[in-house]
Amino acid sequence: MAEAAAAALIKVIFEKLAVEAFKKYARSQNIHSELKQLGITLSHIQALLNDASHKEITHESVRLWLTSLQHLAYDIDDVLDDVATEAINRELNPESEASTSMVRKLIPTCCTNFSLSHRLSPKLDSITTQLQHLEKQKGDLGLIVKDEKPKNTSRRNETSLLESDVVGREGEREKLINKLLQDEPSKENFIIVPIVGMGGVGKTTMARILYNDTRVRDHFKLKAWVCVSDEFDIFKISETIYQSVAKKSKQFKYLNQLQVALGEELKDKRFLVVFDDVWNENYDDWENLVRPFHSRATGSFNHLDHLESLSHDDALSLFALHALGVVNFHLHATLKAQAEGIVKKCSGLPLAIKAIGRLMRTKTEREEWNDVLNSEIWNLENANEIVPALRLSYHDLSADSKRLFAYCSLFPKDFLFDKEELILLWIAEGYLNESTANKSPERLGHEYFEKLLSRSFFQPAPNDESFFVMHDLMNDLATFVAGEYFLRFDNQTEMAEEALAKYRHMSFMRENYVGFQKFEAFQRARSLRTLLAVHVGAETRWSEFYLSNKILVDLLPQLPLLRVLSLRRFKISEVPDSICCLKHLRYLNLSETRISKLPENVGNLYNLLTLIVFGCKILTKLPKSFLKLKKLRHFDIRNTPLLEKLPSGIGELRNLQTLTKIVVGGDGEFAITELKGLKDIHGEISIEGLNKVQSSMHAREANLSLKRINKLVLKWDDGSRRETLDKEVLNELKPNSDQLIMLVVKSYKGIEFPNWVGDPSFNQLVHVSLHGCRKCKSLPPLGKLPSLKELSIQGMDEVKVIDLELTRTNDVPFSSLEILRFEDMSSWEVWSTNSEVIFPCLQELQIKKCPNLSDVSLEALPSLRVLKIDGCCESGLRSLVRAAWAVEELSIFNCNEIRYSWESEAKASKVLVNLKKLQVYYCKNLVSLGEKEEDEDNIGIKLLSSLRKLEIQSCDSMERLFCPNSIESLVISDCMPSSTCCCCL
Repeated sequence: MAEAAAAALIKVIFEKLAVEAFKKYARSQNIHSELKQLGITLSHIQALLNDASHKEITHESVRLWLTSLQHLAYDIDDVLDDVATEAINRELNPESEASTSMVRKLIPTCCTNFSLSHRLSPKLDSITTQLQHLEKQKGDLGLIVKDEKPKNTSRRNETSLLESDVVGREGEREKLINKLLQDEPSKENFIIVPIVGMGGVGKTTMARILYNDTRVRDHFKLKAWVCVSDEFDIFKISETIYQSVAKKSKQFKYLNQLQVALGEELKDKRFLVVFDDVWNENYDDWENLVRPFHSRATGSFNHLDHLESLSHDDALSLFALHALGVVNFHLHATLKAQAEGIVKKCSGLPLAIKAIGRLMRTKTEREEWNDVLNSEIWNLENANEIVPALRLSYHDLSADSKRLFAYCSLFPKDFLFDKEELILLWIAEGYLNESTANKSPERLGHEYFEKLLSRSFFQPAPNDESFFVMHDLMNDLATFVAGEYFLRFDNQTEMAEEALAKYRHMSFMRENYVGFQKFEAFQRARSLRTLLAVHVGAETRWSEFYLSNKILVDLLPQLPLLRVLSLRRFKISEVPDSICCLKHLRYLNLSETRISKLPENVGNLYNLLTLIVFGCKILTKLPKSFLKLKKLRHFDIRNTPLLEKLPSGIGELRNLQTLTKIVVGGDGEFAITELKGLKDIHGEISIEGLNKVQSSMHAREANLSLKRINKLVLKWDDGSRRETLDKEVLNELKPNSDQLIMLVVKSYKGIEFPNWVGDPSFNQLVHVSLHGCRKCKSLPPLGKLPSLKELSIQGMDEVKVIDLELTRTNDVPFSSLEILRFEDMSSWEVWSTNSEVIFPCLQELQIKKCPNLSDVSLEALPSLRVLKIDGCCESGLRSLVRAAWAVEELSIFNCNEIRYSWESEAKASKVLVNLKKLQVYYCKNLVSLGEKEEDEDNIGIKLLSSLRKLEIQSCDSMERLFCPNSIESLVISDCMPSSTCCCCL
């Protein structure tokens, strides 16, 4: 509400006024007395805010008073930011100050009105007068100085409970699962079963539980989850379903092409599609959407059933779980009466019960529970618009948390947001100050985010746990409390002239084309701080978004107070120089645009904290002025392949915390020793051009072991020929073993790896890739890494034998490995182990372009489900098949030596008993596949009895094909002469 925003702004203002450097500069500009008077008046008003926070709920006059205060607080903050920015300018450009002083001496005093004091003094006087007017209104409003009641800091463990903690839905859940697992006939060849219910009743939660149930996963061959929301875009919805079921990206120009391809993917398959958050009731739209579904297998469903509100007992149990961490009130009898009253007011809505329950975790006294039960918020007139329990939960937040949550009103419903990106936006808006509790803004942001998550203001996205979303009711709450300073702009928004001056933060939908006419009125919104492009729904990499150049050239210069500007994914080829006049800018996102360079004067953006050019694939250079960005904290230059040089001096940007790509260069370019000064660098980093490091001592100075790096890519150019030096350099680039989760080494030219690669002290390391290390004769002992789940080895030409060197441990080697890939190993001949237990968790094995691998002595791989072999010899293939006895998917490509299939091995070893999918491509000498035997004891046929899908392509010599009658899908192309016999047994 208004009090929270005003209180948070005033807090920021006082923090700025207290900075010694700021006060010193203000004195030099003769505005210190005005600022002192402003601070005194503001402190008087600040003392009234605690009382105002309670009265604004029921007194409209107090709410309007707070709104006026918030407007003034924004103006004050803008003025102070002007002063601070000018101070930075003078510090970085002393020669400009000297020349200005010389000019000032030559001009009469009456004419030198361009000084800071002349520009700001009238504005400061006006603001102070308005503040004094607000202070005088306290008597009429009944506002008094009221000490804030200290909050109980005793908390039960406040965590974000898993959605699996669902209470009172057991019967509905089992009923729906049984319904999903039955093959019910339907004249439409598919069944629609809708879940309906009021907002917050748990429809999405129930759908997510069913969607991820192991029985449902096993029953349906294909699954897809689509968030539909208000816009029922048939093309977009169909495209999302296609990407989910086809597991690949393909561009379609027309809906018909897309739906034909989708129909082919669904043909003869059992599938489940969940349409989440559906509002459209147009029959024709639904008919057009479901056309591809008519080709599916019996027993496919594309939604679920009806949910009622929770019963009183179940609601009370859910409340106890979130408030007390137990399922009843047996041990908390003194709180039961209050709990029952609160639960009754929640009307059985799980979202409301969870939110208010997590609020009660912070309250341990009976009186506090009575305060919540008897709160006036339950009885407000607009209770039907905003669920009172959610509003109560919001009201209990700190002023800072309220402000952070209200900012999320810029996000449209169903918008998926990234935690790290949201925190950077909060920082850019000035919501997080590192002087608080001696923590960095980033750390504060993480703590606030987790609190909002634990209180159900945010929740993990239903089908993508790496993103987050707000429930529609929470989104309504954010919009309500954000007030008139936030605007979510769309084509239906009506623009009022008086509203333009009030808007401070705006988001708009990223569309295929955004024209200037739509934004022309915003030239008068000169107080705007935020211009954020957002998008709802799946984004394909071929989607194109265009922005009128007039918006860049004519609109942006009219918004001088912008702090956040995001133009992500627009097809912008050039950023105009005028953007460098936005001196308040903190956050600039130009990711995935078509820019080849940044403006030459980008260094004039003295306040810039975050610069994102991720995915700018034709960006070639950084301007010289880049080194003036002394405040820069986050610089994301991932996926910029043409950016091959970084200027020397980046190491002087001591505030940098994110520097995702480093290119080591020659004279006048970035040197690896510059990393020494970047003590706060953490997260993901790629270091390229390591062949240009002249000494291992220089690599040591980088101090990687002292940095909190979790993803590390080390890359040499292909031309490197320094075997000994490269090993010494790699040895000195050892990262922090407690932080690293991913390691990639590319084009390393040493003949062996240093000891730290594979050391078990790297106990968090999950992903390892060794690519193009063509001089290495052996592999490091990666089997000792306790958390390693994915290993990729490629292009190691000198490796002939892989044996105990890879494991070298007394424990079970590769105890956590799930995915293993070998590729382009031209000399590899032998793969042997002496361990009876190896790869106990391996689920997927890929071997590609290893033509000489013939001697494979692996023990059985009990967990292996997917085996892909491409370009290997026959003996290696047969050995691998013998070890993969439990495999469910087998792909064989480009194995030209094989002439007959592996029935003899299958009979002898009783392997392939679980094989469901078999692909054989480009095996040009394969003559037969399958055996036909008349005796009842035909083990070969029985062993393939679980096969469901068989694909054969470009096997030119194929003469005989026998397949079991369990086959559901058979695809044969470019391989069978007319004499071929094909029988189903």
